[in-house]
Amino acid sequence: MLVPYTIERCHAFYKDYVADPAMTYDTFNYDKEKVDRYYHSKVLDTSRFFFGICHIDDIDKTIGEIQIKRIDKEKLCGTLSIHLVNDAFKGNGYGIEAQRLLIDYAINTLGLKIIYADVVHRNHRSKHILEKLGFEYLYDDDALAYYKFSIK
Repeated sequence: MLVPYTIERCHAFYKDYVADPAMTYDTFNYDKEKVDRYYHSKVLDTSRFFFGICHIDDIDKTIGEIQIKRIDKEKLCGTLSIHLVNDAFKGNGYGIEAQRLLIDYAINTLGLKIIYADVVHRNHRSKHILEKLGFEYLYDDDALAYYKFSIK
């Protein structure tokens, strides 16, 4: 389920966060001030809609964060982004369900007609999920593969 992404949820998420080698080779070390800056500059940015991802049986545990960013109200489009806290929650359907919920929110609440996504080349799991959700592959650049979901 998607829940409001409070600063407390953000800190809880990043205290347990383990960087995914499919996304980055860098390690992550929790830093309260750094998470505070992230929350205030990204999560509270009014051009984004952020949510925490929780398991329906344990809404106190934040297992991911998901957002629609780069929202263009004239072109009715935005870009999806998702992170799960660590490998323990990957491969269980949480990410795909959260993305389905966010796509529904973007279409039915925000009125978006196009949702973009970008994926690090080596993140084959995310590419597969985007295609399963109906995203169309667009192109690659040096760092990312780009996808598009259009309302038909």
